[in-house]
Amino acid sequence: MSSIGLIAGFPAGPWGTNCYVVATGPGSECVVIDPGKDSAAGIADVVREHRLKPVSVLVTHGHVDHMWCVAPVAGTYDATAWIHPTDRHLLADPMAGMSPETVQMVLGGGYSWAEPDDVQELADGQALELAGLRFLVDHTPGHTEGSVTFRTPYGRDDVSEVMFSGDVLFAGSIGRTDLPGGNHAAMLRSLTTKVLPLADDTVVLPGHGDQTSIGRERATNPFLQDLITS
Repeated sequence: MSSIGLIAGFPAGPWGTNCYVVATGPGSECVVIDPGKDSAAGIADVVREHRLKPVSVLVTHGHVDHMWCVAPVAGTYDATAWIHPTDRHLLADPMAGMSPETVQMVLGGGYSWAEPDDVQELADGQALELAGLRFLVDHTPGHTEGSVTFRTPYGRDDVSEVMFSGDVLFAGSIGRTDLPGGNHAAMLRSLTTKVLPLADDTVVLPGHGDQTSIGRERATNPFLQDLITS
């Protein structure tokens, strides 16, 4: 397995959801992470610019702002979609994971969803070897029942690995737990058992907002500091 040579990330759609395209380098296969609303064009631009071939779509959780374009992106590139089994139902019924306000906004557009043709289920501790890269899956429920993070080695002296954290951990905050499937106690367990043990030099690429690091969040994130001192 090689280490990451290319990460292209951009915010997409009305929720500003970060979509990531990850590869060993230009002219190779790649993995797309969290293709949300209005992300397909941005993905196509990255693929064209770097001469990439998407082979897999990884979904950190089933909320619509992270998986709106899973089916069209997977279908366009004949790629496999990966999601945790407890969130899989949201691929075809994302309304089940939405707040009433979001449902009202989306229903006004008359949208419909369906699973991609090829869906594989993720498991806690699973190691995926995709596009020449290795991703370790951590099941991190709390934001949704099937939330996961993906970690991959980075191969630099000052960065041991990169974690795609979805809506589990942000710069200065954590994911909300008041939506359907959310559980605050589960979120705190996920942060305690899956996030706090990571090395300080782990770079965190979240589902919304700017990148950060485990060390920075351990030192400044009030939610993690509460767990450390409790």
